[in-house]
Amino acid sequence: MDEELPPDAEPGERRLNIHLDPEDIAGAYANFANISFSRYEFTLTFARIEHEVEEGDVPGAVVARVNASPRFMEELIAALQDSWSKWQTTEGIRNLPEAPPHDLR
Repeated sequence: MDEELPPDAEPGERRLNIHLDPEDIAGAYANFANISFSRYEFTLTFARIEHEVEEGDVPGAVVARVNASPRFMEELIAALQDSWSKWQTTEGIRNLPEAPPHDLR
């Protein structure tokens, strides 16, 4: 079966078709990450930890663990840097002081 391309698509262009189960739409909140690696892969472990504990062990729960190839990690780092830069620019614009009103007399 041939797939029909949208009018703005280039011939040979591929699009992602990623399925997301409804119960996963909200995602998982994480405020801690650990990264470990071997010669062949990186493991990213995301957790939610309780910062309010003043003594003893800090309780937490792993919310996701992802194993990835070194090539994917390189692409992920580039994507994170790009998104971080865009976020910083947006926040910088949002936090500019307002200009004083002009007297239009």
